[in-house]
Parts: sequence; structure tokens; C-alpha cells
Amino acid sequence: MRARNVVVSLAAVVGLLASGQALAQDMPKAECHGAGTAATQGPSVAMFERIKQLEGTWTGTSEEVGDAAMPPMTVVYHVVAAGSAVVETLFPGTEHEMVTVYHRDGDSLMLTHYCTAGNQPRMRAVPGEDPNTVTFAFDGGTNLDPARDMHMHDLRLTFVDANTLRAEWTSWKEGKAAGTVKLDLKRSPA
Repeated sequence: MRARNVVVSLAAVVGLLASGQALAQDMPKAECHGAGTAATQGPSVAMFERIKQLEGTWTGTSEEVGDAAMPPMTVVYHVVAAGSAVVETLFPGTEHEMVTVYHRDGDSLMLTHYCTAGNQPRMRAVPGEDPNTVTFAFDGGTNLDPARDMHMHDLRLTFVDANTLRAEWTSWKEGKAAGTVKLDLKRSPA
């Protein structure tokens, strides 16, 4: 009797997933993804499109201000969720692997950084005058007390050209800036 209930339950779940997928395919994209007027206009669209263009594997160097250069690194960008998010994987496949997810929130561009420190700071893009730079500022987070704990607090992405990116991550500890890690990255050939 118990095995039959599990099979029936699994069949029901598969049926719901299939009907949800069919419904999503039949819906206009804006309805399916909750996009409204605010989500389809404004400066966040251009900034997010720029980040989506990073799709692929990037390699380069990183250095912490005041410290010697760190070993070469790899960063992978992947556009997911029907183009509504970009997943950045730093140090993929290593014990230092970290993930950052970029997405729009209405007319804002946001990110959540899943750090090896075990916390998840959120940042929101702030308006800027340089179309080749996107600056993110701390906007809360989980598993951290920003007045005390070490966490990533700011990020500046500079699109040097289509194949060159500079990322500057600033960490905070005890309520103040504690250092900046600079990544100079080049797009790897496909």
C-alpha cells in the first residue's frame, strides 16, 4: 500500500511539473517571468545586458591591495533562468569556489554573493556616469552582522573591452573597509 502511494504521489508531481512547463511555454514571456513595465525599462536593463555578455570562461590574475599577486584564476559566467539571472563562479572546482548571482529587481540591478566566509551579502547597483562601469553597494545580507563580521561590501566591474574585465571586490570588517581584491580577467577562446 505504501509503495503504491509513493508511485501515485510521484506521478502527481510529474503531472504538475509537466502542466506547469506547458503553461509556462504558452504564456507570453513577460507574464511567465513576472516582468512588468518597471522591469523592462530603465538603466538596469543596459547594465544587466552588459553582464549577460560576459557568458563564458575568463582567466586572469588577482591581487589584494598591499599583498603579492595571487595565482592565476578562472571565473565562469553562465546566463540562466531564461535570461533572468547570470551566475558567476569564482575558482570553480576548488575549495575556494564562490558563486555570485546577478539579476534585476524592477529598475534595479542586484547581486547576491555566496562567499566561502559562509555569508551571503546582497548588493545593489548605484547610478554612475561611466557606461563601462557598474558599481554595486552593500544592501544587506544573511549570516552576517555588517558592523562586526568580515564580508564583501562593494563591487566595481569595469568593462575595459569586449574581452577584458576588471572586478574590484572590497571587503569590510568591524564596520569599515578592510581591503580590496582586484581581478584582471580576459575572455578565454571558445
